Parts: sequence; C-alpha cells; structure tokens
Amino acid sequence: MTAPKPDLTATREIHRSAPSGFPALVLVIALLAGAIAAVVAAATTETPWLGVVAAAAILTAILLMPGFFTVPPNTARVLLLFGKYVGSVREEGFRFANPFYTKRKVSLRAHTLNGDKLKVNDKSGNPIEIAAVVVWKVRDTAAAVFDVEDYEDFVRIQSETAVRHLAATHPYDGGTDEEPSLRGSTERVADELAVELHQRLSRAGIEVIEARLAHLAYAPEIAGAMLRRQQAAAVIAARQKIVEGAVGMVHMALEHLSEKDVVHLDDERKAAMVSNLLVVLCSEQAAQPVVNSGTLYT
Repeated sequence: MTAPKPDLTATREIHRSAPSGFPALVLVIALLAGAIAAVVAAATTETPWLGVVAAAAILTAILLMPGFFTVPPNTARVLLLFGKYVGSVREEGFRFANPFYTKRKVSLRAHTLNGDKLKVNDKSGNPIEIAAVVVWKVRDTAAAVFDVEDYEDFVRIQSETAVRHLAATHPYDGGTDEEPSLRGSTERVADELAVELHQRLSRAGIEVIEARLAHLAYAPEIAGAMLRRQQAAAVIAARQKIVEGAVGMVHMALEHLSEKDVVHLDDERKAAMVSNLLVVLCSEQAAQPVVNSGTLYT
C-alpha cells in the first residue's frame, strides 16, 4: 500500500509558547493586597475614591485569573479566542495566556484501544471472530480537535472498519506467499493493519504506534467442524510421514539383505515380507510377533 496524500484542507497545528504564570500570579496577589489596603484606607480616612480603586483592582484580578493554566507532561492545551484557533501550547508547567482564551486539554500520551470481538466472514466466506489491539497517540492537536467530531470515537470506529476490511481480504488459514492468511502470517497481517489504520487516522492527526490481532477464531457455529477438518488434515499429514518412513525402511532392509547375501527371496516372498514390514511399521498398536517353526515354502 502507498502512503496517503496529505489533505491540504486539514487543520494544521500552530505551536505557541505561553509565558510562565508566576509573574502574573504575583501581579494578581499584589492587586488583591492593594485592594484590601485601599478598602481599609477608605474606611479609616473616609476617602470614597479609594473604594473605586479597590473595586478596579479586584475586578482586574478577577479578569486575570482565568488566564492561568497548567500543562502536565505529554499534554497540550489548544487555545481558541472567540472561536478562532490561535495555537497549541506543549511546554509543561504553570502558564499564563490571554484570559479570554478557551483552553482545551489534549492528551499526547499513548492510548491503547482493545477492540471488541467482531464476527465477520473471511475471504473464503467462513464466519470468524476477530479483534485487534491498537496503540495510538495524538500527533497533531489541531487536526484531532477540529477535523473530527470526537477523535477517540473516530479511532474506535475506523479501527473496527479496518479490521473488518482486513478479515474480508484474507483467508483464515491456508494462505500463500502472495496471499497471506490471518493465522499463518501474523506479522505481515499486523503490518497491513497498521498501514491501513495510518491511512484512515492521519486525517485526524492520529499516529498509529502499533496494531496487531488480539483474538482470532472460527465462529462458534462452525468451530467444531473446522476443528475436525484440522484434525483430519493433521492425521493425514502424519500418516504420509509414517508411510514415507516405512517405505524407506523396507527398501533399506531389502537392500541390506541382498548386499550381505543373508537370504535369497523370490518376488512372492519379497512381497510378503514387504507387506508384513509395512503392517508392523504403520500400525498404531504394537505388532504381536508370530514365530514360524516350519519352512517359508510350505
């Protein structure tokens, strides 16, 4: 898969720095202290204009207080002024900005989405249960906040859609190098899932760190039949190995008997010997020896 082309109409994050909030905090404390002093002075000296000064100082302090905000580690604050995006602050600590800014908190930490089990059909039409785990984080705060309604819900829905598409384009089992299966090529399937999720989530400023299947099984209604089929295939494969080994051992035994001139057997006796050896070697139970006290030709 090729990387998606960038969406030129998407919102792009503007990095904005905010000064430390401690100087502004000192100013607010000074305004409040001055207001208290002005109120006391107005009461003792009966000077009305000091009350006006105290009220102005208190009002100014109240207006400045909404400008304080904190930025914890791996967190950003998206700033808006009367609905207009003005930037995102990523520097951690105690900060101060325009009191009229709306400050929305956005986590930059890695999130883990443990997807629900989905019942879908694989490429062969078999009903299967599949679920994925996706590790993601916000890369662009502006795109995450403004380009989608709810970026966490967007991640969940797009992850479910990607898992459904992945299951529908791959067989559950028995794939090839050109067409990997879900069960047999887990790493390749995980890479394809991560690429598709990147294409779907990049428009919302989301970075996919890791994606892989967490659950994969046949649906309950066909699980028993598929288990019997797998068991039959395993039995057939085991039998093939046993027969191949038995034929090789019989061939080796006949060659050694002939090379060492131990006994001379005609074709009929060789056939009987081959039959007996194959029965012994291929039998599931231990063979019971029968001692022949007479001659082979009677």
